[in-house]
Amino acid sequence: MAYLEFRNISIAGISAGVPKHVEKTVSTTSKYEAESFIESTGVKEKRYSNDFTTSDLCQAAAERLLDDLKWNKNEIDALIFVSQTPDYILPATSCVLQGKMGFKKECFSLDISLGCSGWVYGLSTLMSLMNGGNIKKALLMVGDARKQAYEEPDQLFGFAGTVTALEYCDCVGSYRFELGTDGTEYDAIIKPEGGTRNQLTERSLDLIECEDGRKRHRLQTRMNGLDVFAFGITTAPKSIKRLGEHFAFDYKKCDYLLLHQANIKMNEAIRKKLQLNSEQVPYSLIDFGNTSSASIPLTIVTQLKGKVENKLTKFVCCGFGVGLSWGTVAFETRQLIISDLVEL
Repeated sequence: MAYLEFRNISIAGISAGVPKHVEKTVSTTSKYEAESFIESTGVKEKRYSNDFTTSDLCQAAAERLLDDLKWNKNEIDALIFVSQTPDYILPATSCVLQGKMGFKKECFSLDISLGCSGWVYGLSTLMSLMNGGNIKKALLMVGDARKQAYEEPDQLFGFAGTVTALEYCDCVGSYRFELGTDGTEYDAIIKPEGGTRNQLTERSLDLIECEDGRKRHRLQTRMNGLDVFAFGITTAPKSIKRLGEHFAFDYKKCDYLLLHQANIKMNEAIRKKLQLNSEQVPYSLIDFGNTSSASIPLTIVTQLKGKVENKLTKFVCCGFGVGLSWGTVAFETRQLIISDLVEL
């Protein structure tokens, strides 16, 4: 396992942007199917719009957060964009955002293609860059927006873009990470065609019946639900426990455990395995669905604003999923700024 620890860096603030449009589960299917879906996933509604890309949501959230932090755009030394729904195949969306945001040309810009574990991986990558002290202020933009032009209408996945502002400072505490990958199960969650391995052809849009009985074409995401569920309830608790053992701290004493918002059954199974009470494990998926890499920071913005700002708070955060990939981070905040949710 990869264990990392960083000091003299802090999360200064977090923001999130979502579409205004609310799509309720009961409005997209029959009452019986909706009730069954809500019971198994916990998702009652989500945010959706074909009018916005992930970068649009991240840009709006970034503008709000910079205002709240009173940071000048010329101070931003680095920008990392984590998403599996970029604006273009090329150029990198981080470069597009650097230009749209008006950041200086000396700003380091990088894209990372990751899903459910993306916020934790993005955080560790950006902190690695900042560790030398030359990058003073940086933004981590994370999110996904699955357009219906490419994906079938899905009751589970919602749109969200988030921004986490990092600052190099003389501060106490550390950020401790445990990261891992199991690429032998890469096809447990996969979009089979459209890349260079299996390129786009006329047959790519042919509908094929999948294991869940639904028909999808080869440009749509496929998931082996049973394998992914088994991975989540096994890997996430082990990762959290390993992190605590390696760095000699008791994860049960955290104020909040923030899990990737996969679905309610999986996350509740993880919570019970870790013997944490329900107040320690907040959920955003009820109102926003599974928002992929954005789900952890979105949960902080929508569920914890007013509870953790400007006070000592102990967090453990764990993302797990597509890759298959996982990452856990433990940290404390003391003067965290959380922006109001931005709705477009």
